[in-house]
Amino acid sequence: MNIITFDSDEKLNEAAANIIVGQVQTIPRAVLGLATGGTPVGIYKQIVRDYERGMVSFRNVTTFNLDEYVNIPVDHPESYHSYMKSHLFDHIDLPESQRFIPNGNASNLDDECRRYDEAIELSGQIDLQLLGLGHNGHIGFNEPSHALIKGTHTVDLAEQTLEANARFFASIDEVPKQALTMGVGTILKAKKILLVVKGADKADIIKQALQGPITTDVPASLLQTHPNLIVLLDTAAAGKLA
Repeated sequence: MNIITFDSDEKLNEAAANIIVGQVQTIPRAVLGLATGGTPVGIYKQIVRDYERGMVSFRNVTTFNLDEYVNIPVDHPESYHSYMKSHLFDHIDLPESQRFIPNGNASNLDDECRRYDEAIELSGQIDLQLLGLGHNGHIGFNEPSHALIKGTHTVDLAEQTLEANARFFASIDEVPKQALTMGVGTILKAKKILLVVKGADKADIIKQALQGPITTDVPASLLQTHPNLIVLLDTAAAGKLA
């Protein structure tokens, strides 16, 4: 585990973008696992900047997003399809056929989960997986539980997750109650994992995730078992680490 702390959001975003862009420069046909939420916004902005400067091309890259809400229109401004288009896909040369996001509107969600896992398998191993961290320790939408599912699956979102995501909607009542998420097993199969965490409100959970016991009650704690984990933190998020 390699933990690096930054004293500014700009430096952190630049470092994260450099790791992702460097992966593509080294492996032009890289398979990237992508995340959504507030944390990656600045990272994607920096990646777009690097692309516009001619530093990198994504035309041979394949991407798989971690998750998507269930029963939210694809063109809804808070769908993760819309998020990815707005913050990244509309600004780089990644072909649409090489972008994969779970379909939360599929008529059969179990079939959609199997299809998504098969697409990941066909692409080969994910070279680099970008992750954020939920306040309750979830990665993707893998919520704390007595057992975690390894493959893509439907999940009922925890109350704490609904509250955290309510800021993106008019009210908490509008936040979808379910999502499709890549499983922890798939995440841990990635060759490299990049965990990015910001803010003092994440200091307690990042300490539990990185220095606490490995437990499904804190899904992110399983990242301690990964042989190539890079953790980028701002000073506030790192404030309680030993």
